[in-house]
Amino acid sequence: MKYIAFYLPQYHPVKENNEWWGEGFTEWFNVSKSKPRFKGHNQPHIPTTMGFYDLRVPETRIRQAALAKEYGIDGFCYYHYWFNGHLLLEKPLEAVLKDKEPDLPFCICWANENWTRAWDGMEREVLIKQDYTEQDALEHFEYLLPFLKDDRYIKVDGKPVFLLYRYDHIPDIDNFIHTWNEKAKENGLESIYFICVKNGFVTSSYEEIFKHNFDAVVDFQPNRIDFPSVKTKEQFLVDTARSILPNALFQYLKRNASAVNKISYKHMVDNIVESYAKKPQKVIPAVFPSWDNSARRATPTVIQNDEPESYGYWLDEASKFSASNGLSESFVFINAWNEWAEGCHLEPDLQNGNAFLEQTKKVKNKHE
Repeated sequence: MKYIAFYLPQYHPVKENNEWWGEGFTEWFNVSKSKPRFKGHNQPHIPTTMGFYDLRVPETRIRQAALAKEYGIDGFCYYHYWFNGHLLLEKPLEAVLKDKEPDLPFCICWANENWTRAWDGMEREVLIKQDYTEQDALEHFEYLLPFLKDDRYIKVDGKPVFLLYRYDHIPDIDNFIHTWNEKAKENGLESIYFICVKNGFVTSSYEEIFKHNFDAVVDFQPNRIDFPSVKTKEQFLVDTARSILPNALFQYLKRNASAVNKISYKHMVDNIVESYAKKPQKVIPAVFPSWDNSARRATPTVIQNDEPESYGYWLDEASKFSASNGLSESFVFINAWNEWAEGCHLEPDLQNGNAFLEQTKKVKNKHE
């Protein structure tokens, strides 16, 4: 059983973020200014062991990998941002390749969405846009080839694992997969182990996704379809207001109110664990320790988990499901190693310390 944690390479200044958000901007700006929205709300999330780090510093990346290994994480899945040859936040992963350290397995997830001011992939104010051409697909592959051939790169049956965050955005996905597989073979690889990320934006069924020759699908979480039907008092009031107020007035009040969409972590986990019995083969589960995007949103979704044991239970059940999903290797993806602005991180903080890491290690030992 291998546990792979998604990894956000946002924590260093770049030219584009300086222009879009202000000089020196990194994710830490949003994290540090977040405030509690209700009684018992765990904000802001303050890092302890790793501190407010800069990913341009080699010692930081080495310390992250050492901490991950210590607690049973088998590798990082780095988010990768490619826009027709224009790269964003590429420095950390390029340094991992160039420096040959840290000695931790890794794979790549192409976060192929437009970048917008909304930070959610929706078509609002687009900062940088994705386009898809045959030539771009070839150039993109050539850029990634040194990573795919690295000894540390995670492979299944000799194939480098590559995740697509929005397969549905690629106009001719079949041709894209075929082209990359052929290029991989030309360069001494078996082909690419393509994994589709089935998140809340990808509405295609599993059946439809597997028609496109994906090797596997990640059941990415959190996903709204798995939110419990039992509503909190706050959500009941929001839904009631939506039903009785004119839309323009409702949207105005929503923008100017400190509304919070509170979801029960325990109830959501129960829904997801129950759904495992109905999922098809070749689906890889994903879990998360807690979730709270208050640092990014005026109206956030909060799935606060104050009981790390609940995360441990979910990871255990996901591991059982993964062991019987018909794939040659068993994986569970964890969202995430360091999504601090989404309140979704294994890295220790003031509130929970190492508790989520300890649960990861405990469950990993059980499934070895």
